[in-house]
Amino acid sequence: MNAHVTIHAPTAPADENVGAWLKILARYRQPRLGRSAFELVITLVPFVLFWTLAYLSLVNGVWLGLIAIVPAGFFLLRLFMIQHDCGHGSFFARRGLDDWTGRLIGVLTLTPYGYWRRAHAAHHASAGNLDERGIGDITTLTLEEYRALSPRGRLGYRLYRHPAVMFGIGPAFLFLFKQRLPFGMMKDGAQPWISTMGTNLGIAVVSALMIWAVGLVPFLVIHLPIVLIAGATGIWLFYVQHQFEETHWSKGDDWQFPKAALHGASHYDLPLALRWLTGNIGIHHVHHLASRIPYYRLPEVLRDHPQLAGIGRITLRDSFACVKLALWDEKRGRLLSFREAESALAAA
Repeated sequence: MNAHVTIHAPTAPADENVGAWLKILARYRQPRLGRSAFELVITLVPFVLFWTLAYLSLVNGVWLGLIAIVPAGFFLLRLFMIQHDCGHGSFFARRGLDDWTGRLIGVLTLTPYGYWRRAHAAHHASAGNLDERGIGDITTLTLEEYRALSPRGRLGYRLYRHPAVMFGIGPAFLFLFKQRLPFGMMKDGAQPWISTMGTNLGIAVVSALMIWAVGLVPFLVIHLPIVLIAGATGIWLFYVQHQFEETHWSKGDDWQFPKAALHGASHYDLPLALRWLTGNIGIHHVHHLASRIPYYRLPEVLRDHPQLAGIGRITLRDSFACVKLALWDEKRGRLLSFREAESALAAA
C-alpha cells in the first residue's frame, strides 16, 4: 500500500525557483503499473464501444446514433495521449512494454511510434529556442523574419496559419498522408523507415479486416470522421499549449531549458471532463519540465504545489483568442497577431 506524502515546494515564487522544480518533480515520475493498465482499458474499451454503436446506428438507419462518432474521436485522442506517454517512457516505465504499447496504438492513431517519438523528443529538447525551430513544432516566424519575406512568402505563411488550414486541412494531411513517410528523417537511417512502413502495414491489415467485417462504405463513413476529430483536437491542443500570448521564446545563451519549459508551455485549465479526455495534457508546463511524469499524476503536482497552477494559465474561453497569434516579437517578448504585426511594420 502506497501512502500519500505531500511534497512541500519552496516558499519563494515558482518562477524564481525554476531549476529547483526539476528535483522536486522527479518524485512524481514513478508510474503505478495497475493504474496504467486500468487507464489503457478504460480508454480502449469505450473507443471500441462507441465505434460499434456508430456502426450499428448506420446499418440500422438510426442517424442520431452516429453522434457516437464524436466521443469515439475523443477516446482515440486519449489513446494518443497514452501513446505519447509511452514515447516518454512514462506510462509503464518499462521500455519494451511502453514501446510495443505505443507501436500498437500507433496503428489506430495513424502515427508511426518510433518516427513520432524522435520528432517529439526534438520538440522537447528545443521548445522555445528560436535557433532550433523545425522538427516537431508548429512553424512560428519572428516579426523580423516575416518582414524579410516576399509578398508571396507572407501569403504562404498567412495561409499556413489560417484556422481552416491549421485545424482542418492540416490534421487531415498530417495523419492521412504526411506520416506515411518519414519526412524530415528520410536520410537518418533505417529506424524512421521501419517505424513508418511497419505502421503502414499495420494500418493496412487492420483496415482490411475492418472493411471485410463491416464493408468499405461504413468503415470510411465512421472511421475517417473519428480520425479527423481526434487529429484536429490534438493539433488544437498542441497549438494552444505553445501559441499563447505570454509564452517564452529566446535564442543563444538566453535560452535555458527549465525556464523555456515552465514558461514556454501553457497550463490549459480545461473543465474536468475535457481534462480527463485529453489525458491532463493541458498541464503542459509541468509536462515539459518533467516529461517522465505519467499523465494521470500531473494533477497531483498541481494539488501539492498550487503555485504552479497560475503559470501560463489559460482557460477554454481564453484559448480561442490564441488563434489570431502568429508572429513572435523579439523586442516586446510576446506573440502578435497579423494585424498587430502590420501596424508594427508600418510604424518601423
